[in-house]
Amino acid sequence: MRKDIDIPVVKDVYVAAVREYNKDFRTHDWNVYIINNGPEPLETVLIVSEGRDDKDVTSRMRHSLRLLPMKSYAKIEFMEESVLKLNNFFNITYFIGNTLYDKQFELPAYSVMEDNAVDLPVMNAVGVLAR
Repeated sequence: MRKDIDIPVVKDVYVAAVREYNKDFRTHDWNVYIINNGPEPLETVLIVSEGRDDKDVTSRMRHSLRLLPMKSYAKIEFMEESVLKLNNFFNITYFIGNTLYDKQFELPAYSVMEDNAVDLPVMNAVGVLAR
């Protein structure tokens, strides 16, 4: 029975932390984005995020997007400075056509820093890619 289940591989979808200037508070903040670099739109995107380590756990945050067009991106959430010391997980579930895709992305503890920033697809920005 298990051999009959087809689990599709997630391709061209990324999660990244981007450092941006916040005009309202005059601070540089880290914001997390989902990026669709694929040739098809993502439908019914569900995102569950959580930060944790051996002793601390954040609240689970849930987000949804009805549609994420091809070659586009959307902001998921702001990352408060105190959660950067935690392992931050982003469970992404979405449809392409009638096929369900699911992947957990991780931003490891202390990895969200400008030294780890790379050029990001689609966004024309630099940021830290989740693995």
